Amino acid sequence: MKNLNNNSNPEFLNEYLIHIKIVQLLAQRTIEEYYTDIRLFLRYIHESNLNSGNDIEDIDISDMTVDELQKISVSDIYNFIFYASDERLNKDRARYRKISSLRSFFKYLEKVAHIIKENPTKDLDVPTPKSSLPKFLSLNESMRLLETADSADSKRDYCIITLFLNCGMRLSELVGINIKDIDFYENRLKVLGKRSKERMVYLNAACVDALQKYLAIRMNNPKAADEPALFISNQNRRISKRRVQQIVEDTIRKAELDGKGITTHKLRHTAATLMYQYGDADVLTLKELLGHASISTTEIYTHLNDENVRNAVESNPLSKVKSDSSDDK
Repeated sequence: MKNLNNNSNPEFLNEYLIHIKIVQLLAQRTIEEYYTDIRLFLRYIHESNLNSGNDIEDIDISDMTVDELQKISVSDIYNFIFYASDERLNKDRARYRKISSLRSFFKYLEKVAHIIKENPTKDLDVPTPKSSLPKFLSLNESMRLLETADSADSKRDYCIITLFLNCGMRLSELVGINIKDIDFYENRLKVLGKRSKERMVYLNAACVDALQKYLAIRMNNPKAADEPALFISNQNRRISKRRVQQIVEDTIRKAELDGKGITTHKLRHTAATLMYQYGDADVLTLKELLGHASISTTEIYTHLNDENVRNAVESNPLSKVKSDSSDDK
């Protein structure tokens, strides 16, 4: 959705999309998700008003008026969520995302554009979806993954796996690293996180060693002399996100760890979990290290630890031993 001024949209929708891109600096993927949700909602409302009998996907909303917006009530939104659940078979998370999209949209219409006087999502009462604990590799599995990457004899691929497991960086952050971002004097590097927010990632001995061994090869490549990227492809250009995902997928398969649902993002979870469980890192430290905007996002790792404690108690060999005495003695 590169062109935000789409003629098939009403003007107020295009202006909202520009606002969340330029002012709120939301990620492109988030913008596209919000757009998809809001467009579907507007089509649903417009069809309810027109009662044309056409399929929702075919409804033209380019002529939708501000007057229609002003008449939208919380009941309309509840009906839309029911439609998403009942007819489109949306699961909890998909429905909750639609609610988040609509809350953002109507907040803009009320507070920024001043198109509506009353925000219909203000009193929207919807339960938060259940959050499942993230998947991650154990310490032994992480060691096996590193050993597998090392045996592949690719300094680049080993360095990529090492940074994921030790630094907990995002895929986009790793791909975006430039050589000039690395500071071996302070043993740290600069990454560009969400909403173009810069942060420093500190490098331990394993990361420094992997980077130096990879750079010894990388810097001796005359065909990539003008490429600023740290990690490059076989075409001597910045490596793509998809290629990094393939490297991780291949290494996981060779390590016989496939089937666990481990992705590049799950390696980020692994790094955070290992640091919390073995590195005495508190939640505030992890928040800064991972570049989370809210501590509530980081607190899931404390829940992971609680789950481990529970599992430890349940796995105690005495956990099944019960008294033979009857209750009436």
